[in-house]
Amino acid sequence: MRKANYDKFPSTKLTGMLVQGWDSIISMLKKKMDARKVLAVDLYTGVYEEEVLGAFSKEFSGRVMNVRDLMKPEKEIQALTERFMTEDVLFGYVTNLRLEDYLDADKVAAARKQISEAKETIVIIGTGAAVVAPQDAMVVYADMARWEIQQRFRRHEVKALGIDNRNDAVSLQYKRGYFNDWRVCDRYKERLFDRVEFWIDTHVAGTPKMIDKDTFFKGVEATVNTPFRVVPFFDPAPWGGQWMKEVCDLDRERENFGWCFDCVPEENSLYFEVNGVRFELPSVDLVLLKSKELLGEPVEARFGKDFPIRFDFLDTMGGGNLSLQVHPTTQFIRDSFGMYYTQDESYYMVDAEEDAVVYLGVKTGVDKEAMIGDLRKAQKGELVFDAEKYVNKIPTKKHDHFLIPGGTVHCSGANSMVLEISSTPNLFTFKLWDWQRLGLDGKPRPINVERGKCVINWNRDTEYVNEHLRNQFKEVASGDGWIEERTGLHPNEFIETRRHRFSSPVLHHTNDSVNVLNLLEGEEAVVESPTHAFEPFVVHYAETFIIPAGVKEYTIAPYGKSAGKECVTIKAYVRF
Repeated sequence: MRKANYDKFPSTKLTGMLVQGWDSIISMLKKKMDARKVLAVDLYTGVYEEEVLGAFSKEFSGRVMNVRDLMKPEKEIQALTERFMTEDVLFGYVTNLRLEDYLDADKVAAARKQISEAKETIVIIGTGAAVVAPQDAMVVYADMARWEIQQRFRRHEVKALGIDNRNDAVSLQYKRGYFNDWRVCDRYKERLFDRVEFWIDTHVAGTPKMIDKDTFFKGVEATVNTPFRVVPFFDPAPWGGQWMKEVCDLDRERENFGWCFDCVPEENSLYFEVNGVRFELPSVDLVLLKSKELLGEPVEARFGKDFPIRFDFLDTMGGGNLSLQVHPTTQFIRDSFGMYYTQDESYYMVDAEEDAVVYLGVKTGVDKEAMIGDLRKAQKGELVFDAEKYVNKIPTKKHDHFLIPGGTVHCSGANSMVLEISSTPNLFTFKLWDWQRLGLDGKPRPINVERGKCVINWNRDTEYVNEHLRNQFKEVASGDGWIEERTGLHPNEFIETRRHRFSSPVLHHTNDSVNVLNLLEGEEAVVESPTHAFEPFVVHYAETFIIPAGVKEYTIAPYGKSAGKECVTIKAYVRF
């Protein structure tokens, strides 16, 4: 196992206005209010509301309105969102609600009357503050990345939009966020970008930071015009391993780490390092504000403001098998969950022990009814499912690449380090068999045999896997000191993947699509602009990095300790 100079805190460095601490923030806002009498402090769901309310109530005693008090009763909101929540423990249906649907019209009208008659400054705090406030109000926004929200779910610390569900199971809190609250808040926030004058970072409790709109947009522009990385996050798993502890320099005291999400912009953060101080914001803000420049015009035309490519690590080194699973087809995910496209995947083997395997596709001639019957019996505890009887078990090695279009039964085995290169939807895993294992909470993880049987593609058998889904490598170009190979993905998947082996600089073109890459071999490499359009960008082993479509062209070369040695990258982009 190797060590690498993996950067867990990548940032965009800039100068601008930044203040820290509630006293300094409120003092600054009071100065900037001028003659205005209304301050709207809008919040993304998951912000510690009591902290914000407490800070402003100290300064504006008796003049603070809480937007929660202006919302419909909880029972009404439960009924309003019931069709999107469904009765399923994991899956809901994508909402079409707007923030205004949560507000009680009579309460809002009364609040607006009170505001208009007030002689002193009124502060409105909560999700929807800018809706309640008059158009000339000062609008401030406290944003929040989804990964931090999930940590707060796990600690049962934050309420959902319009309801107090802190005591619900974490899976139900996440489901409400994923299918409803986050989508409502993103649509609402997108309408506010032009109105917000100051942005507040409250990701670390008790240590708020605030930047003004000029600094915010300066950071956005700086990020979208250069290669960049989102802030990775790591999580343990029932099958988790030990590889990332060493390579990514993680907490050695933790039992394991199974996941690293190094490019899931809807959930990751960005760091702006403003005057040497780190300011955190959701990376989805960049997607919402600069979709065309980031994604590329053809990609935006196809996916809208949705970053379509996901890179994440699955570490089973010294761990166990993932669950045997299958992902839905496009039609099934649309009909059942309201998603536009499905969770197509691939496994790129970053590292592997000698006994590493991948389970992929059903065996030729498999008895469908017998397999589903055994899965049902296994779910009831009546037998131990014999995966090798029904599913291909394939020995694997470093740099193999397995393609997993929706409907393909699959599972990564123990003692592997997988780079998952996939489409962005990441919740829609139908577990078929979990190896008689409990989740980290000590309970069995939900099994979805009935949904799985609806989407399994039984034609993805042994011959099909070997012909179409395993190591589909083809050299497509070469030059002095470099080779480019196509490695996938499957024709049913919209992502194209290219592997470069190089000991000298390689010229890349974005081809009107965002490019996502990972450095698979080499200590360091440098990304540069042939026209000096951006500063040289250094990446380290195992780091995922993003090249906005608007960059157009860039070179990658071995750098530092890797100068003169062979490096390897894998690149993904949207195929047309």
